[in-house]
Amino acid sequence: MQEVYANFAENYMAMPVVKGVKSASERFAGALDTYTIEAMMQDGKALQAGTSHFLGQNFGKAFEVTFIDKNGKNDYAWATSWGVSTRLMGALIMAHGDDNGLVLPPKLAPIQVVMVPITGKDEAVNNAILDKMTAFKKELEAKGITVKIDSRDTLRPGFKFAEWELKGVPVRLAMGGRDLENGTVELARRDTCEKASHPQEGVADVIAALLDEIQDNIYAKALKFRDDNIRKVDTWEEFKEEITKGGFLLCHWDGTPETEEKIKEETKATIRCIPVDSAVCVEEGKCIYTGKPSSQRVLFAISY
Repeated sequence: MQEVYANFAENYMAMPVVKGVKSASERFAGALDTYTIEAMMQDGKALQAGTSHFLGQNFGKAFEVTFIDKNGKNDYAWATSWGVSTRLMGALIMAHGDDNGLVLPPKLAPIQVVMVPITGKDEAVNNAILDKMTAFKKELEAKGITVKIDSRDTLRPGFKFAEWELKGVPVRLAMGGRDLENGTVELARRDTCEKASHPQEGVADVIAALLDEIQDNIYAKALKFRDDNIRKVDTWEEFKEEITKGGFLLCHWDGTPETEEKIKEETKATIRCIPVDSAVCVEEGKCIYTGKPSSQRVLFAISY
């Protein structure tokens, strides 16, 4: 299940995560093991993006849930618990948003392309622009791309641009009388706010490729930010200084809940996870707090 969560977060939400196991103090109450994916938000704080729990027979015994095993004997049910929640909506906002509003990865955006006609007093030209946009819309929808034509005539184009930027629509196509005459359209991408003019011919293919590029770029930006803010720390004094800067700290820990609690009391930082697929974490060292031997670094951060 952890792999499913990580795949969704990275390939759809464009949000890189660290896969790991929770420490005994941080795991779900009553669980034997808790697996987690941890994401870094733009303020450097950690967000537990999804968890799955192996509950063993604890809950089966507590609620007297039994089954007949293959030998015909009664046994207590083994249980798991897993799921992701509405916190991922907050993660999407905090991981990618900017001062202009949402920045939605194309794979999750309910509207992937919005078209804004730049109309004037000439009704024939206005109708021709809308006809062109309708044709573009059909081409894009045939490729599985969701499109909206914002033909509201009570709002100025500038207001519409700002509104759709706020809502995070990945691509905006604008077209006016001059574009109609020149055979061009203006495309704006939400992730970089860049605008460029393109020929109308083949614009559906251009937009399809652009959506893939935007998806990749949003992920690459988030990945670089996360990787730039993961740091190895080896001393307690350094830890206390670095944790105030945000980000993830890879540190040695002696494995005791007492040490974990002391670190939390003094810095508000918790062990977000013991990474499961990072070879860089497996090494001999000394606990940053007690100086006792440690065989692996764990991931500390301040979280929501």
